Amino acid sequence: MKYLLKTFLFILLSIQTFAQHDLSGIWSGKLELPNSASLTIVFNLSVDTNGNYSSTLDSPDQGAMGIQTESTEIKEDSIFINVPVIKAVYKGKILFDEKKIDGIWSQAGMNLNLLVSKTDKIELPKRPQEPKEPYPYNSEDVLFENEVDNIVLAGTLTYPKEGKLFPAVILISGSGGQNRDEEIFNHKPFLVIADYLTRNGIAVLRFDDRGIGQSTGKQEGATSEDFAKDVLAGVKFLKERNEIDKTKIGLIGHSEGGIIAPLAAVQSTDIAFIILMAGPGVPGYTILSAQNELIMRSEGASEDEIQKSLKSQQEVFSILKNSSADNLEKELRDKLSSEYQSLTDEEKAKLGDSITYIDMQTKILSSPWFKYFLNHDPASVLVKVKCPVLAINGENDLQVPPKENLSAIKTALEKGGNKNFEVLELKGLNHLFQTSDTGKISEYGQIEETISPLALQTILDWIKKILK
Repeated sequence: MKYLLKTFLFILLSIQTFAQHDLSGIWSGKLELPNSASLTIVFNLSVDTNGNYSSTLDSPDQGAMGIQTESTEIKEDSIFINVPVIKAVYKGKILFDEKKIDGIWSQAGMNLNLLVSKTDKIELPKRPQEPKEPYPYNSEDVLFENEVDNIVLAGTLTYPKEGKLFPAVILISGSGGQNRDEEIFNHKPFLVIADYLTRNGIAVLRFDDRGIGQSTGKQEGATSEDFAKDVLAGVKFLKERNEIDKTKIGLIGHSEGGIIAPLAAVQSTDIAFIILMAGPGVPGYTILSAQNELIMRSEGASEDEIQKSLKSQQEVFSILKNSSADNLEKELRDKLSSEYQSLTDEEKAKLGDSITYIDMQTKILSSPWFKYFLNHDPASVLVKVKCPVLAINGENDLQVPPKENLSAIKTALEKGGNKNFEVLELKGLNHLFQTSDTGKISEYGQIEETISPLALQTILDWIKKILK
């Protein structure tokens, strides 16, 4: 009887303790990234009648909601959440009285502190420029094929409801796999551009990059030249649409898209104009060095730290340029291992274990895309571009510095004999063409504006001028 009573009391106590510490609900915190940007991370925890937990993950700043987790394990005051779809795990200590979890977010070889707190709701960042349905124009989901690479691209075509034979543009995203809205930090720049231009009489095709969203194919192994084939497939698709004026199809490329647009333009006489938004004018190794220095300086790094980082970066670039295919991976691994060992314990902790970090970095640095970007000289293509060109950069762009890149674009176009171009530096705008204070990456998600009205008006006015 005593044993049964003690067992009953233990079960009752466990139920009461469990009720007191019900963890179901919304847990939110800021993940501080190495580049001084931050991401909101949200865990949505739920519990069944047996006390077993499950969860989903939201990244509101990136517009990613309801990401499935594989497991959510809670033992005493510890929690472990595995998110294999994005190769991430979260391990934390539960501070019951404070309704907080103090933990480590591990992803891509990095270990970052992540403190989450229980909250009633998540306030999504305001994005006042983002259009809401119903739109005052036609918006159609479409599919078109890159027959060369046997890839089907999925996108959205918008065009006015009244009229016919509209001029059209194709939007080309920057580096890394992007969806059709070029979504970043909960901003949708391409949705805003498409909405603005379509309301002003211009049809717009925007599409998921290959291997992203609803598009087939793979990002891995592809370079800017491959992405240019996808764009040319879009041009072919637009030429077959009865709503589109086949003689007035242009391209708007942002960042790496500003490399891809000229690559496509020199291969097709069907492209009437191109617009380069923060498009590079100098080789990738030059851009990356300038980018590294500007970003570190903006974050308050010392001169010694900057010079050390630049020296290390140049040594990696030298390996990529000069090593044979057989020796490349070994030399990269040796260099990265040496760099890792020279770090402080705190720096090593942020990067995670050496094997994972070195594997990840070696894969990125030796990828076809990176090697192409590093050595590609945009000027060698721009000199061949004969259609009208508008090149715009933000004054505060730390990723594609405006002065040297706009100058290089101008020089290349002049050298090639192109008489119909404009090169403009837009005051106060950052790499995303937001009105900004400093241009820091950490500002991107904090700024409510998705894209400056000045940039939108500049693009529209120029298109109207050259299509008269």
